[in-house]
Amino acid sequence: TEIIIDRINTGEFNKVHDYVKIINNTAQNTLDLLSNLLDWSRIQSGKIDFNPNTINLNKTAKSPVVLLEASYLEKEINTSIEIPEDLTVFADELMLKTIVRNLLSNAIKFSYTNDSIKIAAKKDENDILISVADTGIGIEKEVLEKLFRIEDSFSTKGTNNETGTGLGLILCKEFVEQHGGKIWVESTFGEGSTFYFTIPHTK
Repeated sequence: TEIIIDRINTGEFNKVHDYVKIINNTAQNTLDLLSNLLDWSRIQSGKIDFNPNTINLNKTAKSPVVLLEASYLEKEINTSIEIPEDLTVFADELMLKTIVRNLLSNAIKFSYTNDSIKIAAKKDENDILISVADTGIGIEKEVLEKLFRIEDSFSTKGTNNETGTGLGLILCKEFVEQHGGKIWVESTFGEGSTFYFTIPHTK
């Protein structure tokens, strides 16, 4: 912040924007890290609450999209939500927001400028199928099998050298399974990835 003040005082406004972006990215990465570590510690200690209710899926999905807006706008990534406005799901709202936030954060991390991300959902007889798809760099075949295993947890740098802990997807798996759902990914290296998970739409 001292550098920003100095640039403003000297009239170097073009550099202020760059420093603000750096601060924003650092703050967002720190928030993701702390949130995931806190959730993981609660899971391990058995102290995390599970309070499912009937909630509006469209509104719930919009929350992490708004939270991460600065990150995808900075990379000029087109992000869209294709979820019916009246679609409901029986889920823990905080857990569901965490799942979508982590999947969206990953999609942003591994996408380039002008790529696209789409969050979608559809209802079948028993479940809601939710997906987060991107047109980013994709995932190599040998890595796919390791994504949701804590013993193989690792972090890969994003297209702008973004870092992480590797805990995000582990948490997604824990939270999805808490709901009795499943999570998986389909990806083609160099073309993009789609993460899918299911949540029951009724009790």
